[in-house]
Order: sequence, then C-alpha cells, then structure tokens
Amino acid sequence: MPTDAQNACFEAGIKFGSLYHQFAGTPVSPESADSLARAIEASIANQPYCEAVRVTIRRDELEAALEDATADYTELTGRFLDVEMDIDYEGTAVQTKMEMEDGYPLMKLVSVEE
Repeated sequence: MPTDAQNACFEAGIKFGSLYHQFAGTPVSPESADSLARAIEASIANQPYCEAVRVTIRRDELEAALEDATADYTELTGRFLDVEMDIDYEGTAVQTKMEMEDGYPLMKLVSVEE
C-alpha cells in the first residue's frame, strides 16, 4: 500500500502532466500571457488535493521568441513557464516547481512534509 507521502507525490505528478500537456501549444502573446497564466492556475486548482498553483509566463523569453517571428504570438512551451504547486494529501504537504534547467522544463519536488 502506498504511503500518504507517496500518494501526495503521485498527485503532484498527475497535476504537472495535466498542466503541461493540456496547455502546450496554446497560442500566447505578451498581451494574453497574464490571462493565460490565470486560466492555467484555475484549471489545475480544480483537481483534487491541489491547495495552490502559481503560474508565471516568462515574458522575457516570450518577447525574445517573438522578435524575429512573423506573427504576434507563438505556441506555449515549457521554456516560457515557471510553475509552483502545493498539494495536500491526507495531511501530507508537497511543494513542487517547474522551471527551466539546462534548457529543459524540469518538474521537481521541493519538499514533502507529513
């Protein structure tokens, strides 16, 4: 039988998978970045055991990607996202984050507290 800590970590992984694969490819521009970040937060916060979600779309990366583009928007990818999530499963609190590390959007556990 999995422990509460293991279940909490599993729940965090499910939410990251949902977040990333649900929103990757969404058209995003500097003008829509904030509203898209809030929509992602609201969507993921609906899931069980999710206490908080904080999404930041990295405007510097977004604007750099658009400098030589022919359109006023691009597709959302992990390189534009910083995400933090707090999960609470049966009293076990898990803090997670996703941020760019060596050119890859790495999702990781920050802490697990029972």
